[in-house]
Amino acid sequence: MPKKVILDVDTGIDDAVAILLAVHSPELEVLGIGTVHGNTTADVAAANTLRVLKAAGRLDIPVATGATRPLNQPLATSPLVHGEDGLGNLNLPHPQAAPSGEHAVDQIIRLAEAHPGEITLIATAPLTNLALALALEPRLSERIAEVVIMGGSAFYGGNLSAWAEANIGHDPEAAAAVFQAGWPVTMIGLDVTMQAWFTREMHAALGASPKPGAALAYEALRHYLDFYERFYGQGGCAQHDALAVAYAIDPSLVTTALLPVRIETRGEATRGMTVVDRRAFLADRAPFLFPDRNDWHTRVALAVDSERFLNLLMERLT
Repeated sequence: MPKKVILDVDTGIDDAVAILLAVHSPELEVLGIGTVHGNTTADVAAANTLRVLKAAGRLDIPVATGATRPLNQPLATSPLVHGEDGLGNLNLPHPQAAPSGEHAVDQIIRLAEAHPGEITLIATAPLTNLALALALEPRLSERIAEVVIMGGSAFYGGNLSAWAEANIGHDPEAAAAVFQAGWPVTMIGLDVTMQAWFTREMHAALGASPKPGAALAYEALRHYLDFYERFYGQGGCAQHDALAVAYAIDPSLVTTALLPVRIETRGEATRGMTVVDRRAFLADRAPFLFPDRNDWHTRVALAVDSERFLNLLMERLT
């Protein structure tokens, strides 16, 4: 049976690739997609999601617009990385399809109630929708099988700031609520996403593919690859969000350790940091050593089989 998933996205370029991977993978049944602020606004993210689903031939999947701003800081988006339109300045026509009209928070709660204990929630965006859903329905953490988060880092540092990864740094209070909720969390952070490099040769192969959605991904990724080359000096890019989806498809792609994680919300230079207790003796033993702590339920990704991940990604997209 396919794994039932909800995607929570801020559809910029790497979210678009992740959505295509999810809908082209028979291991997953995408029940719904919610959007949130982050790479772009929640409304633009919803329109971009519908554009991606149309290109993939999957407009049967409902798209719900969610939180339009962080819980406790001003809205910030990432046009430098993802373009003014979130899809590499493709300026695609407005999608004829429309969001469902349901709020993304309500969609999460409704689907979790309809499928208790069966849903994997994959969040590749700031965690505002998840935090609001937890506040509205305290039993939500008991009804979700697993939360897979693209965000944070244990060793790598940040990309939004010196220590904050973007999805966490765009709403640290929301991230704190999600990581403290007690549900099983897997953190797919920069430690692993920056190990798996999508090359320009892979990009060329994507451009030659007749697979639904491949042409859109190819065009959008031009901007992403150019950004990475300017900022990192390398001819390739990470596929952050797609790795979170790939983990849901095949957890053996990633090596994880059970480690305590807390979110820094007050530090002047470290706000948005995922504070991972990295002491080696804690790995997978934290709940036994510290039974009274409630922050040991996160599996932190520390290594990835990059070749297998990228082969999976290219197989499904091309």
